[in-house]
Amino acid sequence: MPQALCIGELLIDFVSTTIDVTLAEAPGFAKAAGGATANVAVGLAKLGVDSGFIGKIGDEPFGNFLRQTLEQNRVDTAHLISEADRRTTLAFVATRSDGAKDILFYRNPGADILLRPDEIDAAYIQSADVFHYGSCSLSHQPVRDATLRAIQYAKEAGTFISYDPNLRLMMWDAPEEAKHWIWEVMPYANVVKAADEEWEFITDTPELEGGSERILETGVELVIVTLGEHGCYYNNGSHQGYVDGFKVEVIDPLGAGDGFVAAMLTQIMRSSGGVRKLPELDDNQLQK
Repeated sequence: MPQALCIGELLIDFVSTTIDVTLAEAPGFAKAAGGATANVAVGLAKLGVDSGFIGKIGDEPFGNFLRQTLEQNRVDTAHLISEADRRTTLAFVATRSDGAKDILFYRNPGADILLRPDEIDAAYIQSADVFHYGSCSLSHQPVRDATLRAIQYAKEAGTFISYDPNLRLMMWDAPEEAKHWIWEVMPYANVVKAADEEWEFITDTPELEGGSERILETGVELVIVTLGEHGCYYNNGSHQGYVDGFKVEVIDPLGAGDGFVAAMLTQIMRSSGGVRKLPELDDNQLQK
């Protein structure tokens, strides 16, 4: 059984081959595997953590490509379901040099929305040490109820739970609905990672301390806000601070936050005391 599990969306990203043009102006797109929580599962596997992914894809060429991609990256796909006569969700992405995300989803409905609660295996989830989810799988039914059931199974087992709100308003019918469900699942998580560009929408404040305190009040033990090139902010209720970013050659910022989550979870799992000692970490340990 995998040590870490992720649930949510696995989809195809069609990324524009020309930088700084609109989706309408882009002359061509390159196909890539995508989906935030699937990215985390692959990131964990690349860092040596035995990981698995729970979700649904179409039983067609794009879905087959995605399953093969996960398996090539040593992610367990025993609970990745291929749905006959359904299509895998597609996302068209305009590449921008400023790092902003211009994305258009084709998901009417995509196979990822169709994961049902009765397809969630309690024993599989409760055997893991870490469980990770996002908010995109809460935007529609039946995958919302499937995600909620999976979270509940993880919570009942005392599993360490990670949450990335990963705001994608174009996936929701209304912004108010997105905010409601983003907060509805907040109290289940031990650690929450959010990005600076979504922070004010989620917390109703631009202030990192004030917003993170509001999240900590729900029972979350550690809040991390990624700040792009400026690194990240952290707050576990006892200690807060910043970790600087470092210069790299940026190929594409899409999915960078998912890579961050995978590395963060890996380091927490490998730290002294592991996932159980999160609230007790001092400032030096949090910095590391």
